[in-house]
Amino acid sequence: MKAFSYERAATPAEAAAAAARMPGAKFIAGGTNLLDLMKLGIEAPAHLIDVNGIGLDRIEPTPDGGLRIGAMVRNTDLAADARIRADYGVLSRALLAGASGQLRNMATTGGNLLQRTRCPYFYDTDQPCNKRQPGAGCAAMGGFTRHHAVIGGSDACIATHPSDMAVAMRVLDAKVETVRPDGTARVIPIAELHRLPGDTPHIETSLTPGELITAVTLPRPVGGMQGYRKVRDRASYAFALVSVATIVQRDGSGRVAFGGVAHKPWRVEAAEAEMPRGAKAVTEAALAGARPTHENAFKIALAQRTLGAALAQARG
Repeated sequence: MKAFSYERAATPAEAAAAAARMPGAKFIAGGTNLLDLMKLGIEAPAHLIDVNGIGLDRIEPTPDGGLRIGAMVRNTDLAADARIRADYGVLSRALLAGASGQLRNMATTGGNLLQRTRCPYFYDTDQPCNKRQPGAGCAAMGGFTRHHAVIGGSDACIATHPSDMAVAMRVLDAKVETVRPDGTARVIPIAELHRLPGDTPHIETSLTPGELITAVTLPRPVGGMQGYRKVRDRASYAFALVSVATIVQRDGSGRVAFGGVAHKPWRVEAAEAEMPRGAKAVTEAALAGARPTHENAFKIALAQRTLGAALAQARG
């Protein structure tokens, strides 16, 4: 691990200003992803800005009947909150499907959204990776691709986004609040936070340099039967091969977002019109244009079966 300087910020604006003042700075909260990347030499920030003390650790009601979740709220606390369990069950279930209890005790809402891919070639510094080193190439192309994206990828990158929480946030139409180094705030729809790789897979979000996530807001509850199903190679502490977040209403309509299939949580709102027709119609519409490899083509059928099981459970 390379040497770095460190400071503790007292406010969100102070943290964002510090990031602009110190080139190569990174924010650190729980550190469940960043510290691993630093130890492996994938990340080498010159300066760390500790944001644990900036007062963003509360879950509060919003004027329109939703909830505002501070960026420093730990995953364990968010999953256990009575309001989340009652009105946003898909989010609680997604959080509990991720990582381990110890990691959930440290991981934060903001950090969970920004965790980096678990592509093995990204983590192996002896392998070329456009996400780690732009222009280096992609070792996954022609490599072991069982866990990689089947849709939304590019010739530069076929990595997937690892967050379970983000998939649930996507199906809930969450919004991300931020503060920039100049002190201005903005709100980003969750659909616009994560980027597809294109020719620049190292640019993973729409955040600008030094921009800090301060909160995630959930709209007022939409009701319905909410669920999160995750299929993985082992029963716990594993990333999704395919996951499905669903909200199913009494009339058969609903929402669905997929995880484990793309570079970002994958939701195609137009495909949701097919919900009354069943999982096959929804999946075909949502994954139209998929370009799987011979090793991960099974994900398309797996997504359909996983969604089918979720819909069957929701409809009794």
